[in-house]
Amino acid sequence: MSTLPLAVRDSTTMLRRNLLHARRYPSLTLNLLLTPIMLLLLFVYIFGNVMSAGIGGGTGRAHYIAYIVPGLLLMTIGSTTIGTAVSVSNDMTEGIIARFRTMAIHRGSVLIGHVVGSVLQSVASVVLVGAVAVAIGFRSTGAGVLEWLAAFGLLVLFATALTWIAVGMGLVSPNAEAASNNAMPLILLPLLSSAFIPVHTMPGWFQPIAQYQPFTPAIETLRGLLLGSRIGNNGWLAVVWCVGLTVLGYYWSKAKFDSDPE
Repeated sequence: MSTLPLAVRDSTTMLRRNLLHARRYPSLTLNLLLTPIMLLLLFVYIFGNVMSAGIGGGTGRAHYIAYIVPGLLLMTIGSTTIGTAVSVSNDMTEGIIARFRTMAIHRGSVLIGHVVGSVLQSVASVVLVGAVAVAIGFRSTGAGVLEWLAAFGLLVLFATALTWIAVGMGLVSPNAEAASNNAMPLILLPLLSSAFIPVHTMPGWFQPIAQYQPFTPAIETLRGLLLGSRIGNNGWLAVVWCVGLTVLGYYWSKAKFDSDPE
């Protein structure tokens, strides 16, 4: 069998394996989903009226929920990929990878199965959090078919980028606990972005950090697509960040995976 059909066949098998693991152990995914859902409910119902007064353009919970949902959707992706880092670390430390390497399977299929499975889980998690947001009052304004397709494409691209970074973190971690800790910035970075408050309301010295980290351009782009606000340079910045992180994560993961002893 030629290389490409072999890679597709084995990657599909590994994808099925990872999805079965996710189905058998749903507690990890559910625990990671609780953080964005709890933050959504907390900021809307406890801080919504106060926070909406500080972001301009309107008052009340309805205005603030429209502002924070795009950031929480991307935060959901970051939360889900922590589970990927833990899963990869478990595979590396429990001996299953050594067994796979003795079998006639495509070498890269193990990582590809993790990545594709994680992206699918991220999309499903985003749909779940989005459904909760709609249930409590979020409405997209001015978004047509093209805007929704672009928003979906951005979410998939962002999930792919963070997943490859999470795979690298899982490969370099000695155990699952370390993998979870190493991947924690993927859920903390949104707290330091424009997810909850505009960048211009932050201290002057901190604004460049918040403005040019990966999450803020992606959040502002998604916000613009769903709510019709101005995107500006954030669109291409988000794409550059996603492509750069994907390439970095891919080569980092590949180098680490290939360097491990047979």
